[in-house]
Amino acid sequence: MSQSRAQQKEKTRRVIIDAAFHLLSQSRSYSSLSLREVAREAGIAPNSFYRHFEDMEELGLTLVDEGGVVLRQLMRKARQRIRDRGSVIRTSVETFMEFIRNSPHVFYLLLRERSGTSLAFRKAVSRELQYFIVELADYIQHTQNYPAADAKIQADAMVALVFNAGIEALDCRPAELKTLTATTVTQLRYIARGADEFSKTRTGTVST
Repeated sequence: MSQSRAQQKEKTRRVIIDAAFHLLSQSRSYSSLSLREVAREAGIAPNSFYRHFEDMEELGLTLVDEGGVVLRQLMRKARQRIRDRGSVIRTSVETFMEFIRNSPHVFYLLLRERSGTSLAFRKAVSRELQYFIVELADYIQHTQNYPAADAKIQADAMVALVFNAGIEALDCRPAELKTLTATTVTQLRYIARGADEFSKTRTGTVST
């Protein structure tokens, strides 16, 4: 019986999280959501909310954490597709654009709370993005044999560029998204090529 109650509690907690994500959109930020609204969307009484979350801030931080998990899963998915198909940059960008198309509510959350009024949310989003950057930097370091510091700089630049492209992608029609994807791929290749040339100058492979 105890296990059954625990399972039901986890199920309800999941429903609340999904309800909050569902309410997010281009015109709705997390800060505009009320506890009663989330409870109504989840199909529970407002007082039941407190059995699962202390307050709306705790729920919001949980959503940010889940958004970060999605980003890290995205990175791993891209790596698998790279092994299967090649083209590191194009495959990574295509995977990210699929994420924007399939999970816009997650990206809306990360985008808005990255510069929102809540310090706790800003720190949480920054932490999740750093996890994403660290994984990319580790991949660059081991595949390109770059020093860790150089790989981190390249990863920072690439993530910033892709994140900004994601903002633009939210409003793109299919044909526009295809053009944006191609442009983003070209820009990332410029960054990668510049990093490669810089690495060569550091090792004395080319003249400075």
